[in-house]
Amino acid sequence: MNTEQIQQQLQALTDRAEITDLMDRYLRSLDVGVFDEEWARAFHTEDVTAEMPVGTVHGRDALLADIRRTMALFERTVHLGGNAVIEIDGARATAKGAQLSTHVLADGSGSVFISAGHADTELVRTAEGWRISASSLRVAWTQGPRPQLPTTATPAAAAA
Repeated sequence: MNTEQIQQQLQALTDRAEITDLMDRYLRSLDVGVFDEEWARAFHTEDVTAEMPVGTVHGRDALLADIRRTMALFERTVHLGGNAVIEIDGARATAKGAQLSTHVLADGSGSVFISAGHADTELVRTAEGWRISASSLRVAWTQGPRPQLPTTATPAAAAA
C-alpha cells in the first residue's frame, strides 16, 4: 500500500468515526432536552429537510421548533440508533440504520410509547465538520399509547 492509499484509507476511517459520533451525539441529545440554536447548528445544515411519520419540515429553524414541541410531549426519553451502514463519497455521505425510541409521556399517566424504525440520513462535510442535511424516519412498529398532539402542532410534531 502506498502513502496516498494509506491517506485515503485514514480519511475514510476518520470520516466514518466522525459521522458515527455525530449520529450518536444527536440521538443522545434528544434525551438531554436542551434544544436551542447552538444545538441545531451542532447537528444540522441551515437548509436541512427532515421527513418524519407525521410530516416533513424544511430548514434548521423549523426543525428546531418542531423538535422543541415534540420533545415537550415526553417526560423522559431514551433514543438508540444502530446497525448503521455508512457510505462516504467525498464531502457527502449517507447513513442508513435502525432507531429505537422509548418515551414516557408527559401527560402524567406514566404511560410508555415505543417506536422502532429505519433512519436514513444524508450528511455533508462543512467547515464545522459533518452535518445532517436530510433525514427520514420510517416507523416499522409502535407499542403503547401515542402522545396527544396539541391542536397547534405542526405536521411533524410527533416524530422524534
